[in-house]
Amino acid sequence: MNNETFQQARSAYVSKQFDVALAKFTECLEDTSVEKAPGEVGLLYHQIGNCLVKLKDPNEAIHAYSQALVDTSYDASGSVSYNLGMVYASQGDFEDAITNFKAVTEDSRYATPYKAYVALGNSLLKLGKSAEAGAAFRAAALDESNPDPTKALLNLGVCFMALDRPMDAIASYESALQFDMKPETRNKIFANMGQAYVADGKMEKAVRAFESALADKTYVFNDAANVDYQRAVAAVAAGNTGEVEAVTPEELASTSTHNDLSGLDVQGDGVPIGSSRLDPSEMGTMQLSETSIMREIAAAEQAGSQYFQEAEQDFQDWGQPLKKKRRHRGLKAFLIILILIIIVAGGGAFAYTQGYGMPSQQDQVNALFADPQNADVYAASVDESEKARIADTVAQGGQVTINGTTNNLGTAEVYATATTSQGGEVPYQISMVRDGLGWKVSSVSLSFTSQS
Repeated sequence: MNNETFQQARSAYVSKQFDVALAKFTECLEDTSVEKAPGEVGLLYHQIGNCLVKLKDPNEAIHAYSQALVDTSYDASGSVSYNLGMVYASQGDFEDAITNFKAVTEDSRYATPYKAYVALGNSLLKLGKSAEAGAAFRAAALDESNPDPTKALLNLGVCFMALDRPMDAIASYESALQFDMKPETRNKIFANMGQAYVADGKMEKAVRAFESALADKTYVFNDAANVDYQRAVAAVAAGNTGEVEAVTPEELASTSTHNDLSGLDVQGDGVPIGSSRLDPSEMGTMQLSETSIMREIAAAEQAGSQYFQEAEQDFQDWGQPLKKKRRHRGLKAFLIILILIIIVAGGGAFAYTQGYGMPSQQDQVNALFADPQNADVYAASVDESEKARIADTVAQGGQVTINGTTNNLGTAEVYATATTSQGGEVPYQISMVRDGLGWKVSSVSLSFTSQS
């Protein structure tokens, strides 16, 4: 191939001139005056795919990466499959993402298989396949090339909790604690361990694990962990420790080399705690972070771009936004007035304390799972990073069933189950706050059995 053109393309890419780089890589690909060596076609399509990802064109990126895989003489097919899997995952196509991540794990030339196993685990969790996801996270944790297995072990514990195996989850968390990590990660592990002890009925151990998470006074429990902490404290105060021997915080941090984290043979469901950002490597094997893609898409949507979320039938509606707003504004005003009249009459006070509102809790839960990027469902206190975390957690498109609610005057806890297209069931606890007469989402987390 034309090395001069190729170097110009590389320089443009490094300078973040992705449109120029795309044009130069394409020019190099289409240049028939210079014969291409084996593997160079795959290399060029690989780079074209990278440029298209940077330019937020996932469909064309998928095509480019797929063409790169056609060139069997290209020796970086593992990196291409990884990137292709990440693009599929960013578009919610977890089945195709899983296919590509599995291909990466089978490629002996791929230098960091733990990255593929983590991505595979996250995608499997999105489909409610906790047992298979746990096997992937375990493989990531055992990979000798993994410099930081703590996140894989943390997510493995989540899988065990979703499978109603809290003691296996505790073993996973204890294994994670033997590694060096940031204080916030260690605190998160202790908090999860506390929830696992509550699920197993070991209330005194749960309290000590929770207090280890709070020891440096920097960690704040999410709603789910706070519920379990309060339950454990109340149980211990009542003398119901659920255990014969107490353990010290030092014992909680210790780990046994004999912990058996295998045996994931039960089909289950779950959601990941979060995914780690992966640092991109050199041009030929650039790794693509699913989390960063999601955030780029979210930023584009907030800026007014509809590219990633609108179907073709929605395009015809773009020219009529004002008409739509006028059509519903009168109805909303009428309903608000009607609710105010009911409240003045006396009956509305009871309805208000029982959680009724417009939009209702059910409406907001349905809207959240239909589109977790929809800013209208979130409370004003929810920042962009928390919205991104919730979007990563929610099984988008799943059929949602509300199992129960706990209502206070201004807050509510909604316990729901989302059924994925693959038949998996993912349990959630959704925290809500009053917004005028309606409700907004303030937090979403996995709902363990111990909280239900």
